[in-house]
Amino acid sequence: MEHVKLTKIGMRKSPLNERWVQEVLKDDPSLLGFGDLDVTATERRQPHGGRLDMLLADPETSTRYEVELQLGATDESHIIRTLEYWDTERRRYPQYEHIAVIVAEEITSRFFNVISLFNGFIPIVAIQMTALRLAEDQVSLVFTRVLDHVALGTDEEDKAEPSDRFYWDKRSTKGMMKLVDRIHSMVERQDHGVELKYNKHYIGLVNDGSVNNYVTLIPQKKKLIVRFRIPRSEEVTDMIDAAGIGTLAYDKGFNNYQILIPNKTAFDEHTDLLIDLINIAQPNSTKHTEG
Repeated sequence: MEHVKLTKIGMRKSPLNERWVQEVLKDDPSLLGFGDLDVTATERRQPHGGRLDMLLADPETSTRYEVELQLGATDESHIIRTLEYWDTERRRYPQYEHIAVIVAEEITSRFFNVISLFNGFIPIVAIQMTALRLAEDQVSLVFTRVLDHVALGTDEEDKAEPSDRFYWDKRSTKGMMKLVDRIHSMVERQDHGVELKYNKHYIGLVNDGSVNNYVTLIPQKKKLIVRFRIPRSEEVTDMIDAAGIGTLAYDKGFNNYQILIPNKTAFDEHTDLLIDLINIAQPNSTKHTEG
């Protein structure tokens, strides 16, 4: 087998530019490693000046990624600009989860340490991009995540912004809320006294003043997302796959399997699976007293 030598290109001193990188990522946003994202905008104008290089969105999880590109090594202005744009977007659109993404050819040790200080307090990801020449007129971009964001704790329910039933009635549909009530009934059969706790971004569980979100629900117009707090395992994954029910990616931050239910028919078809997942999740739950 013939060995092919790849040549690394310093992009700042080459004809390649940020606009070219944008076009590559517009064609295939999955190169950044966040899955199949939508490109919401490029060169997005900011209220107080400047333009955000790229705004990407995950349509399934309501997560937005504020992406700033940098040829060469990252620097102070790049970090500050990324954080400013992230902060602006999250204030303008608080209904979404926002993650700041720094992309540069080199994440220097000095600035890696600075970025690390924010990690855990500000959801920030650092990605190093490398341009490799495959042939005279062929260039490939490789993106390597060198710093990932950390989901803070597992007691997000204690800090959730409260809401009410009326808010979710408007945000979803009567049909989806009936499915929420059916899930509640399933949970209540084994966890007597448990009630629904309405928050702005999800519906959780509370029992005798203690939040215990081993099951959380996000009713939408066309589907209900049910999340089960279960450590990832081959057995549970195989059980869900065998049922043929719709799913979202496993949420590693909060150890959640995420099930999609589009309508009552699908709910009825998978009732046994939902009950099994509730039974598995409940012993793995952790209670938190509200403050």
